[in-house]
Amino acid sequence: MLRLATASLAGTAIEFYDFFVYGTAAALVLGPLFFPSFSPLAGTLAAFGTFGVGFLARPLGSAVFGHIGDRYGRRPVLLGSLLLTGVATVAVGCVPAYDSIGIAAPLLLLVLRFLQGLGLGGEWGGAVLLTAEHSPERRRGLWSSFPQIGPSVGFLLANGIILALSATLTDAQFTSWGWRVPFWAAGVLALAGLWLRRAVEETPEFLAMAETGRRAQAPLAEVVRGHWRLLLLTGGALAAAYAVFYAVTTWSLAYATEHLDVGRTTMLACIMAAVTLKGLATPVLGMLGDRYGRRPLCLIGCTVCVVWMFPLVALLRTGDPLLMTVGFAVGLLGMVTMFSVAGAYLPELYAPRIRCTGAAVGYNLGGVLGGALTPIVATALAGGSGPPWAVAVYLTGVALVSLVCFALLPETNPVVLRTRTGTAEAAAPA
Repeated sequence: MLRLATASLAGTAIEFYDFFVYGTAAALVLGPLFFPSFSPLAGTLAAFGTFGVGFLARPLGSAVFGHIGDRYGRRPVLLGSLLLTGVATVAVGCVPAYDSIGIAAPLLLLVLRFLQGLGLGGEWGGAVLLTAEHSPERRRGLWSSFPQIGPSVGFLLANGIILALSATLTDAQFTSWGWRVPFWAAGVLALAGLWLRRAVEETPEFLAMAETGRRAQAPLAEVVRGHWRLLLLTGGALAAAYAVFYAVTTWSLAYATEHLDVGRTTMLACIMAAVTLKGLATPVLGMLGDRYGRRPLCLIGCTVCVVWMFPLVALLRTGDPLLMTVGFAVGLLGMVTMFSVAGAYLPELYAPRIRCTGAAVGYNLGGVLGGALTPIVATALAGGSGPPWAVAVYLTGVALVSLVCFALLPETNPVVLRTRTGTAEAAAPA
């Protein structure tokens, strides 16, 4: 299990590295380079628009790779999605700026960002099912939390490289070529990920389905036709986690550097400290999900997000590094309390024959609702000179919607459910 979980974590870390490095570049340099005729605010909005395209592509990637995962196995999804995202990310680092090729530059960004999202949309389902379907029932939350650590590792890796470049290069050097280096590094990381995943075994549940002929012929149609309500509820439930994460890691970076005159290096350091704490908390919260259930943790995490958005904005507005870090850390702890158990929760909601499609599409639908819109909406709402309270209202509203969706979802932890019904199986050893 440790080998399998590590392979899943490494792959999701590399794919999310690819995804996050674009978000940070969008916040810092893509606006002036690819939309130079726009005002600074409009340029940032346009850059975040190309950032959002990746999220729009993710449900489509979930459907395409989910079909492969449910029909042909979880393993091909792991390899294909990683290869697609890696190639697209390296290509972004090679796109000339607007002053070299004109309108073709932002159009190429748009296409490559779409391909990034397509690959990442398929990654999550394959990586999570690899661990969830191999893991023992009583430890499913723990082992399924390993792929959920991947986004934190990928973010720290992407922003660590950008932070090092930002600290060692002049602004002119960073804007000219330094921002491209993390994109080129994605090629080396993708090759490393493919090497790690080369010997991964297919999951027992898929092999059993293949032997008995119980695989779904059209998994997406089956999910949409028979489980559309569940799909919408899971997408709405996870929207808050995405909204809070990208408000902290992407919007706040652009806002503080543009409106508060906080240095780029300082902001990256504050955000990375909070994301480190989030990553360390993920497996601990996964174990709590094994003991107390998935749904209670999701409700607690969502409630934290509801009550913390106004303090988060107030602490950001101070521009003080310590206070901003505290605001970011509490917000991300609320977010990861939901996110840590999602790797076990969503697969348990769907039957094995449609699990790769259903879990991944629901997960990435939350990304569209919470992640694609948040940097754009927040940047537009924070355009004035006063405190961005409208952003806090928006984030609180998203969190309330997610709280209602989680309240309507059932508990799925089989051990907790058996304990509640008092069956003898509940006392079985781990």
